[in-house]
Amino acid sequence: MKRALIILNDPPYGTERSFNGLRMAKALQKQVEDGVDVFLMADSVGCARAGQKIPQGYYNLELMLKAVLRKGRVLLCGTCMDARGLRDEDLVEGAERSTMDELGELTAAADKVLIF
Repeated sequence: MKRALIILNDPPYGTERSFNGLRMAKALQKQVEDGVDVFLMADSVGCARAGQKIPQGYYNLELMLKAVLRKGRVLLCGTCMDARGLRDEDLVEGAERSTMDELGELTAAADKVLIF
């Protein structure tokens, strides 16, 4: 497989869907030649907020996103960001505001698309 796309929808904490989606992204990075794109939409855009303060022993999605960014891309729905008051400067370094048009392009180009 050359390229994979993972789309996350759930909030960063309260469910484990975004956590599991990022676990899958990290695992796929070992298998995919051209990398893994992660697209955050709806409440999952909060996963990319920089400076998360997490109780000790609890998973930290900011750190997981940084690991994904070493070999892939993390894109956020701009409309979803705006609806939640999330600004570009609030994001983990390397995460990028994006659009539904770009998500469409990524989906068409991906060999596999996984949705969490």
